[in-house]
Amino acid sequence: MRVLVTGGAGYVGSVTVEALVAAGHDVVVLDDLSTGRGQADLAGARLVQGTYGDRAAVATLLTESQTDAVLHCGARSLVGESIAQPARYFQANVVGGIALLDAMRDAGVQRLVISSTAAVYGVPDVVPIPENAPLAPINPYGETKREFEAAAAWYGSAYDLRSASLRYFNVAGASARNGERHDPETHLIPNILAAAEAGRPVRLYGDDYPTRDGTPIRDYLHVVDLGAAHLAALEATHPGDPRTDSQLVCNLGSGDGATVKEVLAAAERVVGRPIAREVAPRRAGDPPALVAAIGKAADVLGWRPVRSSLDEIVGSAWAFRQRAATAS
Repeated sequence: MRVLVTGGAGYVGSVTVEALVAAGHDVVVLDDLSTGRGQADLAGARLVQGTYGDRAAVATLLTESQTDAVLHCGARSLVGESIAQPARYFQANVVGGIALLDAMRDAGVQRLVISSTAAVYGVPDVVPIPENAPLAPINPYGETKREFEAAAAWYGSAYDLRSASLRYFNVAGASARNGERHDPETHLIPNILAAAEAGRPVRLYGDDYPTRDGTPIRDYLHVVDLGAAHLAALEATHPGDPRTDSQLVCNLGSGDGATVKEVLAAAERVVGRPIAREVAPRRAGDPPALVAAIGKAADVLGWRPVRSSLDEIVGSAWAFRQRAATAS
């Protein structure tokens, strides 16, 4: 299979590119490197610097590369930034996303996997969250992802686009080649590990939630497991596969949740020493618990997480940070 991966030089994209290449697929990465990392190890895939929002250029690239399928990891994804700059998010994720869909039409490419998000659910009424839960995003990031999913579904009805949307929860960890390096960093596990390296306290936003230890519960997914899910979803978009006769939507996570304090305890076990913490007020809009119902991914895609222990997830992230520090 010949696959174009938008955003393939970023965290999630680069790890999936590794998996695609290892499985014998021919991969082209399209990334403008504005947030993707030029130093990512792309495992032999070809890197093209550019934007998925350039319809004509993407159509030419798809045609010249004889692309069979597109994995779209290229959208903007910071919740706080989306609240401060909604125009940037609607332009990139919705307008740019539709340009990508039209480029695929122009080139005759009819297979798409969307790297989506649990942010489309907002604050859920039921936990674990099933795929048929109401879509009620509470920030522009989640709203733009919801709108792009809807556009792809309607393109399926009108233009025979076969698509799968993977709504994943908190991705963390690292492969042997690639890991998480964001600037600014907003995710819990890398922030805990950075605090451990610097000898400063980790800030906990609220310890009075109605959970087992007062801190919010989140569902953590190893990035390598996410890469495997992307491969399974790409296979499901094959022409004639009944799984994508209409848009396939699957949640991805561990199916279980961990509190912030439990993640912190796992990090202490990994680094081998206590990590200081300080408690700050709750952040507006943070629900007590977000956990994925993952039965559909198992039933339809044959996918299950195999690296879901906190110690393995945190341990792989720590090992990556140590390698990166040594290399620099």
